[in-house]
Amino acid sequence: MARQFEVSTCFLPLLLSVLAFFQTACVPSKQARVAAVALTLQDVAQAAAKQSVPAIVREGTPAYLMLVDGLIEAYPENQELLLAGCKAYASYASMFVADDQPKQAEAIYRKAKLYGFRALSAKVDFGKAAAGNLDEFKAFLQQYKKEDVPALFWTASAWAGWISSNLGNVDAVGDLPVLEATLDRVLQLDETYYYGGPHLLMGVYLAARAPVLGGGLAESKKQFDRAFSISGNTTLAGRVLFAQYYALGAKDRKLFEGTLREVIAATGDDVPELTLSNALAKEKARRLLEKTEEYFGGQP
Repeated sequence: MARQFEVSTCFLPLLLSVLAFFQTACVPSKQARVAAVALTLQDVAQAAAKQSVPAIVREGTPAYLMLVDGLIEAYPENQELLLAGCKAYASYASMFVADDQPKQAEAIYRKAKLYGFRALSAKVDFGKAAAGNLDEFKAFLQQYKKEDVPALFWTASAWAGWISSNLGNVDAVGDLPVLEATLDRVLQLDETYYYGGPHLLMGVYLAARAPVLGGGLAESKKQFDRAFSISGNTTLAGRVLFAQYYALGAKDRKLFEGTLREVIAATGDDVPELTLSNALAKEKARRLLEKTEEYFGGQP
């Protein structure tokens, strides 16, 4: 598993060219150089999302993360770079680390969360507001508008990942109400963002949370159904989450197996920017299906 954190040789030319650029480019300032390289990072991220061979992205992403860290170090107040860091770290943890290395995932999610908090702190410290009174935090969230949805969504995604990988931590569990308030604000602003992603997050949240604390499978299913209505079933990862959290929580073996088999049978390449996500969803669907007996025992 240590290979996940090696600098892939396929990314070394990019790192070396960036170092050379910083040393020799005749541009006005460090921030201008950082901004120029950041544009290339966006292209790399878009290309990775279209990659059909997950192993390439799995081995190359650590170098990408190091580069993002370096750019943020050079330009720490750049909101776009902070958002890129939040999204990259959260995605890497979710796609490649969380299932096999939960301890490592917790640290990666935490870094993603902190980048997200910083991206949302242009006016007021987001982390400080989240640590305060819940009603005051809900009022605080009203300052964010539709253009802030990407930062709010990816921060909430990283935050949820950090909590789920850190359930033994009282502080993490105590963050659930403010996480829910953040998700509510995202849904208010743009429920369609990232193929209905806010509804998927809320569906997972409600399925995993105890009914006595406000969770519930009935409300969870409504969220999943709305997400699928928005996405048109293009996001196979959403279907896997539905099986993993709703169908398993409802102890519905037929729905669990049927949903996962549909994912495995799907083409997965109808939307180019979802190619990697869908390829990974198929892999996870197979792993979950192999554990059916473990999850359901002798239940028909």
